Amino acid sequence: MVQKLLMLQSLWAMERRHTDGFERSLEENVEMIVNEKFDGVSGEWEDRQLVRRLSPLLRAAGLVAEGQCFPKTIDDLKPVLENAVECGVHHLNIQPDIRPRWLQDCMPLLEGWRRLAEQVDFPVYFETHRNRMTTDLYFVLDLLDCMPDLKLVGDLSHFLVGREFSWPVPAQETSYIHRVLQNCWALHGRVASREQVQIEISYPHHRMWVDLFLDWWDFGFRSWKRRAPADGTLAFVCELGPKPYAITAADGNDSTDRWAEALFLRRLVRERWDSIGAQV
Repeated sequence: MVQKLLMLQSLWAMERRHTDGFERSLEENVEMIVNEKFDGVSGEWEDRQLVRRLSPLLRAAGLVAEGQCFPKTIDDLKPVLENAVECGVHHLNIQPDIRPRWLQDCMPLLEGWRRLAEQVDFPVYFETHRNRMTTDLYFVLDLLDCMPDLKLVGDLSHFLVGREFSWPVPAQETSYIHRVLQNCWALHGRVASREQVQIEISYPHHRMWVDLFLDWWDFGFRSWKRRAPADGTLAFVCELGPKPYAITAADGNDSTDRWAEALFLRRLVRERWDSIGAQV
């Protein structure tokens, strides 16, 4: 038995949003992902018709799925779980689309969603994400104090830009990120700076931020390996989103080839994962 890293590509990140108005079809995007030998995709799992259209494409190619959803209430999760049971997922990723001011207002929702999750045979995680219950790093740390076993999907880019960590990142802030990573059971791959949620990872002057995130993910990999079963699979999603996440040039289009950068990111992440295995 061997622990495995599954590299997934975000379907949202496949959107071009180019000024020429052309968008590839779902089938064309999946074909690109298959041809580059990704292990799966990440996509929204709320629209049953869309999920039913996507699921056969994934099964035919032997790909797994991270299903994403954005519930505001406990009951909002029920139809998404039904979609996931019918069509299958590697795990379900909840972005809690509510922004309580106080921790005590979060607990009933989290407990309700976790009770529903106990009824299915796939994992259900909660993503750290902007404009959600989990938008703020300190608030999430407080949530973990209340629920030490809360299982997360770590999108660390929002914490870096949200808190505008200074450079070099102080040890205290690094320890906070490590605390979050100790509860992460999947990761989303995007590189931020302290000013921008998504920077061009192929630019040499951004390499310091790329290396920072690689170090954070390295810590997350090692933490997961200690917690996960011997045959566990860790999903890492390449999620270099379209504009306005992507920085655009004067013509209104991406300043880099995001698909090429996704492949570059996958290579960097895989190298980190493989280096850990060589050290064990």
